[in-house]
Amino acid sequence: MKTLTLLRHAKSSWDDAVARDFDRPLNEKGRKAARAMGSRAKAMGLKADRLIASPAARVTQTLDSFFEGLGRVIEPVWDQRIYLASFSTLLDVIHETAASVDHLMLVGHNPGLEDLILDLVADDGTSPLRDIVEAKFPTACLAQMSWPGDGWETLVPGAGARLDTLTRPRDLDPRFGPDH
Repeated sequence: MKTLTLLRHAKSSWDDAVARDFDRPLNEKGRKAARAMGSRAKAMGLKADRLIASPAARVTQTLDSFFEGLGRVIEPVWDQRIYLASFSTLLDVIHETAASVDHLMLVGHNPGLEDLILDLVADDGTSPLRDIVEAKFPTACLAQMSWPGDGWETLVPGAGARLDTLTRPRDLDPRFGPDH
């Protein structure tokens, strides 16, 4: 059994004037939400063997706050391909993971992370969590999937991936929900 955890970067600041989208930082709400999600991951007993992340500023800052809440650091492998990656690119990154890794964590961006869940988890009406993702996979959302594969290259649509947990920041604190 393999486990794949996905974390979308936290809420970024559109108010900071940066030359490139890649350099856009988190806002204060995003930092707090990422810390809360780290605390949630700690309570869930998150034990990822490998963490691969986009090197974009909003991801690196998300991880800084997430690790504060988690109470420890999982040393990331920075992979430029994850920045704004499509489903197929994310799947390529996953397929390169050694079979000895039982729990892989990816930290990145939408729409790729959302598409990864929607393409890997069957749309057969048996997963209410998948239905939530279909509506929206918000910033700082944490999802955990599992499937009965032996090697990461076997994770493909139709392989039996199951969405086991889904935590949105607003599930922990309504103040992290959408701004009205």
